[in-house]
Amino acid sequence: MTEAASLNRYQLAELGALLAEPARAAMLLALMDGRARPAGELARAASVGAATASAHLKRLLDGGLLGVHAQGRHRYYRLAGDEVAAWLEAMALPQIARPLRPASADAAMCRARTCYRHLAGALGVALCDAWLGRGWLHSSADGLQLSQPAVEALCQAGWPEPVARRLPQLRGRSCLDWTERRLHVGGPLGVALTASMLDLGWLRRAERGRALLPSADGLRRLATLGVRLD
Repeated sequence: MTEAASLNRYQLAELGALLAEPARAAMLLALMDGRARPAGELARAASVGAATASAHLKRLLDGGLLGVHAQGRHRYYRLAGDEVAAWLEAMALPQIARPLRPASADAAMCRARTCYRHLAGALGVALCDAWLGRGWLHSSADGLQLSQPAVEALCQAGWPEPVARRLPQLRGRSCLDWTERRLHVGGPLGVALTASMLDLGWLRRAERGRALLPSADGLRRLATLGVRLD
């Protein structure tokens, strides 16, 4: 075994150990919506005390999964980056933190949710599939890119033209969806698409958790763009 292979083995073992603790998994899950949160809020999400939360957060920081922003006396924790969120999503972190059950809240999560800051779930996969099929998304060495016909269609569907015209400058990436086991659009392009749909009212955030709730108008307009939910 080479030295590099040996290092990878120990890195994977350490990452597995970080995720094996339910409290740490719950903290990571709470940060999957892309927001930064203080230690006290993460302690409540993990149902642990302040001292225990502090120890878990240090492990996650040392393991490279978290970043921290200091503002005055306060410290706000966030995922270390979009790549970490994609890895956690692919590893099905929510199933590690709590088993997925066919409850109404989980049904909403499976239908549409944020994966860090981009659209995931059945709706995110449907968008990726439809736009790849239409040639509106194409893959290059730099990742996924939106085509000009897609920009024109978005403008016709009600997107502000300056916003839509900037999208081809952004690159996306294929992100494996943990409930659908298919791809949705991640990276800067995925973040921009999701932010615009929230601004337009096509989607809104659920009061709690990561679920995104499509509006009737949003579903109608997405249908004109080839994106349909069963």
